[in-house]
Amino acid sequence: MPERELEKKLSADRKKLFASLRRSIRSKSVLRAMQRVPRDVFVPFDDRHLAYLNIPLPIGEGQTISQPYIVALITEALRLQSTDNVLEVGTGSGYQAAVLAELVPEGKVVTVEVVRHLAQQARETLCDLGYRNIFVEDSSEILGCAWRGPYDAIVVSAAAPCLPASLISQLGVGGRMVVPVGNREQQELVCVLRTGEGISLRMLGPCRFVPLIGREAFPSSL
Repeated sequence: MPERELEKKLSADRKKLFASLRRSIRSKSVLRAMQRVPRDVFVPFDDRHLAYLNIPLPIGEGQTISQPYIVALITEALRLQSTDNVLEVGTGSGYQAAVLAELVPEGKVVTVEVVRHLAQQARETLCDLGYRNIFVEDSSEILGCAWRGPYDAIVVSAAAPCLPASLISQLGVGGRMVVPVGNREQQELVCVLRTGEGISLRMLGPCRFVPLIGREAFPSSL
């Protein structure tokens, strides 16, 4: 597709996408943040013409960039403040981290990725876009990044078979976590609130994510 025609298509698709999101997402700050992030630079070049459709897209290594509606729903549920310290488990393309960073300009986003090639690619993309409050870390055996915590909010961008205890422990009191919980095929998006007495849960709806791999997650093979 010629560049001029592509840009025209992206602009039209982008308008349709945000018109659709405004019907289901109430947070204007989340929508503004997503409008500031160019989703097309986070997808493979050959799929750039699909960047503003409301669908997930493959990014290689068996991973995906999430559907924009799901990104908006998760981000809205976190109720972020500008100074929040945020953790993302599963960097992928870096798109979700960029949206989070827009909402915490005085805080920081720590994002961890098990696939080193994707982690490096995300670092380069986020750096090129000028984000200085995002720290991309290689994943370790223990979920999350405890040494940079505690966190006001945690996003898990892959499906877990149960609520990961190690991530709950990295939440500060009053902290929120959104995590897809279920089997490899279908999950429920769960919002966790950590209180002084324990945790409370709120269900956000069905979803489908790639599986989280490792301890407190799925084995690497079926």
